[in-house]
Amino acid sequence: MATELDQSFGWRGRSVAWMSAGSGPPVVFCHGTPWSSVLWAPYAEALSSEFTVYLWDMPGYGRSSMDERHEVDLGTQGELLRDLLEHWGLTSPHVVAHDIGGAVALRAHLLHGAAYASLALVDVVALRPWGSDFFRLVADQPHVFAAQPPHVHRGALEAYIAGASHRGLGRTDLDALTAPWLSAEGQAAFYRQIAAADERFTDEVERRYADLDLPVAVIWGREDTWIPVDRAQRLADVVPGAQLAIVDDAGHLIHLDAPVQLATTLHRWLTEVR
Repeated sequence: MATELDQSFGWRGRSVAWMSAGSGPPVVFCHGTPWSSVLWAPYAEALSSEFTVYLWDMPGYGRSSMDERHEVDLGTQGELLRDLLEHWGLTSPHVVAHDIGGAVALRAHLLHGAAYASLALVDVVALRPWGSDFFRLVADQPHVFAAQPPHVHRGALEAYIAGASHRGLGRTDLDALTAPWLSAEGQAAFYRQIAAADERFTDEVERRYADLDLPVAVIWGREDTWIPVDRAQRLADVVPGAQLAIVDDAGHLIHLDAPVQLATTLHRWLTEVR
């Protein structure tokens, strides 16, 4: 299966890159920050023999538009996801979300009426506190960071991304994850999306997690230092009937730290709820 994002959806002046493949019940993958759909591509490919899979990059990320005039906050992305599902003609897909993709998916469902068949939340942004000291530093002066010399930016970017893995990243994976952020446009977009991070976007929906009325799985890397594993238990406790799976020897980049365990867990989950 080719995982090239060969389709485009125009939304409020933005260009959203996406693709779909396979056959069977629809599964929509939502990425986080500073990632793109490239993290989910191998999982989509593996599932495409049993499901129709959808990959997309949020505006400001990956292959989607990075126009500095466009807001990239979680509120905007949640509205977009609702409209993107409508554009695809999906009335009740399975949704698999990572990092801020979790907050985006939760907002689309709880605030904007997007209906899901099930929701798998993988090391997600959902409960405060979230956002690192680096996030807060960038938020205070994003233009200063955006103006760094390219080689300084690249060094900081690689160190930041590498810190999300528990087992360590190989050169190929590190290059794939940093690539969207290395052009002049990408460098500015990288700091812009960090500056847009705000806990108010999860505060607005956190009190409604207890109202979730659909199958929910909470999947987490035990060694996640970006969003510690205690959030997994807290989230599973508040969501009615949530299934909790903790994956050993995996950090925030669970996709790369524990690919077999994550693939097995997701396949088992989607098979149960299909």
